[in-house]
Amino acid sequence: MTIQVGDTIPEATLGVMQGKGPAQINTKDYFGGRKVVLFSVPGAFTPTCSARHLPGYVDSAEEFFNKGVDAIACMAVNDVFVMGAWGRGANADQLDMLADGNGDFARALGLELDSRAFGMGMRSKRFALVAEDGVVTQLFLEEPGEFRVSSAEHVLANL
Repeated sequence: MTIQVGDTIPEATLGVMQGKGPAQINTKDYFGGRKVVLFSVPGAFTPTCSARHLPGYVDSAEEFFNKGVDAIACMAVNDVFVMGAWGRGANADQLDMLADGNGDFARALGLELDSRAFGMGMRSKRFALVAEDGVVTQLFLEEPGEFRVSSAEHVLANL
């Protein structure tokens, strides 16, 4: 079942690259007590994700923070090393690059994407959500092949 507005973010463990190397974070701790914008992409370094999706949030980070957002997170079903390298390459210092290595979080959200036909395995659908104290207040789910409603511009316009 797909997560809905009003639902609590499911508990899962995600990877994040920190100064000393890979670390794990719990979603309950990460989302608790603050306003977070999470956007998810089908894969790091893929064309739309690298050319438009991630750069939009990097370029708009200050605008999000000025609107009361405490954290912006980019998530993909990739390993922590890939997410760390992608974040460094995109100058995404103000974003948290979250690795859902096995797709457990995407599956728990009900937003898993079967990309086996493209040789990419199981991934996450393209989406964005806003959560306050661990509760989804807005959800922007893309139709397959689309990139509109999860863009930084669209999410900012709806905050």
